[in-house]
Amino acid sequence: MATEIPLYREPAETLPTDPIDRVIRYHVQTKHHFNRYARALGYLDWANQPDPFRRFLGASLISLPLLTPDEEPVSPSYEAIYRAGVAACQPVNVRTLSRFFEFALALSAWKKAGESEWPLRSNPSSGNLHPTEGYVVIPQIEGLDLNPGLYHYTPKEHGLELRAEFPAEQIARLLASFPPGAFLFGLTSVHWREAWKYGERAFRYCNHDVGHAIGSTRIAAATLGWNMALLDGVEQNTIALLLGTSRADDFQDVEPEHPDCLAVVWPLGDVKRETLKVKSGELLELPLFLDPAVVKDCAECTWHGKANCLSRDHGVHWDIIDEVAEASWKCTVEQHSVALPRLLTNDVSRFTFHENQSAGQIIRQRRSAVSFDGKTSISSATFFRMMERVMPHADRSQLDRPMPWDVWPYDPAIHLLIFVHRVDGLTPGLYVLVRDPKKRAFIHQSTNPELSWTPVPGCPEDLPLFWLLEGDAKKLAIQVSCHQDIAGDSAFSFGMLAEFEGRLREGGAWWYPRLFWESGLLGQVLYLEAEAAGIRATGIGCFFDDPVHEIVAVKGLSFQSLYHFTIGGPVDDGRLMTLPPYRDRKA
Repeated sequence: MATEIPLYREPAETLPTDPIDRVIRYHVQTKHHFNRYARALGYLDWANQPDPFRRFLGASLISLPLLTPDEEPVSPSYEAIYRAGVAACQPVNVRTLSRFFEFALALSAWKKAGESEWPLRSNPSSGNLHPTEGYVVIPQIEGLDLNPGLYHYTPKEHGLELRAEFPAEQIARLLASFPPGAFLFGLTSVHWREAWKYGERAFRYCNHDVGHAIGSTRIAAATLGWNMALLDGVEQNTIALLLGTSRADDFQDVEPEHPDCLAVVWPLGDVKRETLKVKSGELLELPLFLDPAVVKDCAECTWHGKANCLSRDHGVHWDIIDEVAEASWKCTVEQHSVALPRLLTNDVSRFTFHENQSAGQIIRQRRSAVSFDGKTSISSATFFRMMERVMPHADRSQLDRPMPWDVWPYDPAIHLLIFVHRVDGLTPGLYVLVRDPKKRAFIHQSTNPELSWTPVPGCPEDLPLFWLLEGDAKKLAIQVSCHQDIAGDSAFSFGMLAEFEGRLREGGAWWYPRLFWESGLLGQVLYLEAEAAGIRATGIGCFFDDPVHEIVAVKGLSFQSLYHFTIGGPVDDGRLMTLPPYRDRKA
């Protein structure tokens, strides 16, 4: 039995009742400071390390085929996935679903050191703890030999567990307003997997991972010529009902799953007008919501399986995570739709490199660097290209934005505070990338007015990148990133500054997780960009929050740093062996 640690709880009368104030309280309480870190267990209780693989005991498992890289569907080039309409549109069948999950959530390798082995996945995770679970709702699709219903993806087996037998006619009603071949994709989080190691800060990291998984899934869809949109008009109780996380009997005495989000995925083939509402002579509408009544009808069916237990004992329960999860629960329904263009245009970067690398190769080799060499530099062209990749072009309608930002139904709220160390042609120092040019004045007003805001020489004119301060920022980057050398030994590192209190007051407390989702999505783009450039990246969840803000004199809670990231020349650990992801399973 792990030692029970008493947790500090404020007297009930002092706790805020407004959900926005509650999530702000959580955020402030879970900051790291120079003189103290956010509350955690203080050691790793190895006897109760959570199982990274959820299974539903009693549910039938359908194995997906293990495909070699040269088997159909073959991955397009890495550059092709960013050019709408270039990657060939594949039909939805068992082989394409296998490739979809391989690139989205599957194991990518095993690492071995001595007698210890641990798996890596296509989607990165804080501490490699993987709180995120994936689901699909599959309709009756010609050529797809799967019964209609809800399936849980099992990355260890690369298979689908049948959780619920939704009637085909009910799923058809649920998907009636979406393009032909569409299916639903859902994500949930097991908060305990992160809390085991990181304590009260775990809710932040779980939502980082949701963002990473949204990104890895959208990119996986792009390799197949499929599109994807987040159905964020759906309220959270509906997500819980559809994904089965509200079924208490199925999660009795085991770690629950928190319902996070739903998305629709569909092939980019010819869209038949009669399947969608016509908005105008040129545009169709894609709804970003589901009918709760139809979801309820679907859920009244036969369900299979009971969730496995991930840890024998938890030792401590972090009530503050339950509180912020409840406060940020989305209770509203927005019946929004987005315009679906009949002809999608290409979005081609002016900096095009590595044409011959396949997207699959980049996805499979992605790793989180554990250290950098402190000497590798990158060209300014490579740096500018990376910055262009994270620009969502907020002035465009959602589905006209470059992939993967077409999945995201909001204008950007995250901007980059960049520590440039080794970028050829750029003066070392502090820079800022304003990911929504309309927000430049707001950022300027919310930070130190004496910062220079100088345009960067050689930078593309339409890239809102500005130099703020000149100087060697390596020691500063290391200091504010919990004294981690990886923040200064890289080519550059950065903090993701989120428009914070204003977004929450305007949108609601449920916006809090979405700020982390956006930062995780942004990080996923840069993970792959680093691999494509022959270098490597890693996310940094440990940083001293307010000292980061003090660098540019952020006023109040107007902006908050939510995630740090660093990119450079990796140093591989020669003591580790890399093994294939599914070496024990026959193809």
